[in-house]
Amino acid sequence: MTSPAEGAVEAVVEVRVAASEEDLKSCFAVRAEVFVVEQSVPESIEYDAYDADAVHVLAVGGDGVPLGTGRLLHGDAALAKTGDPAVGSLGRLAVTRSARGLGVGVALVRAIEAEAARRGLTAVDLGAQTHALGFYERLGYVAYGPEFQDAGIPHRAMRRPLP
Repeated sequence: MTSPAEGAVEAVVEVRVAASEEDLKSCFAVRAEVFVVEQSVPESIEYDAYDADAVHVLAVGGDGVPLGTGRLLHGDAALAKTGDPAVGSLGRLAVTRSARGLGVGVALVRAIEAEAARRGLTAVDLGAQTHALGFYERLGYVAYGPEFQDAGIPHRAMRRPLP
């Protein structure tokens, strides 16, 4: 079921799989703004070997301005992260400060889940920053395992089976 906030976003935001070099540059620019600048994640660990084979998803406003991004790891990359070849790994979800609270994050998560389902995956795992646990719980994700540090930020593992 789509909430009013989600419906409102769909009218002003396009969410798509990054299909061009320009799209990928936009994804990486959003990640740099959110993770490297805002959260002080070292650039040397923000971008990794998984980026080359990941499915990157991009949200852009009606004016073409990038608003958010996320990625899906699948195949061997997901297996390395999740331990299960049928489980994808959602990561690097980032929404620009100006677009927060507008439903962009929800739209990105749902687009990544749709891509995972299209690829035959049965569930999606992620490592959520602990301050974002409630966001993911509202989307059906359940936390498991102990808290862990990633880039000096506390996280919890979460999973959602796909319909």
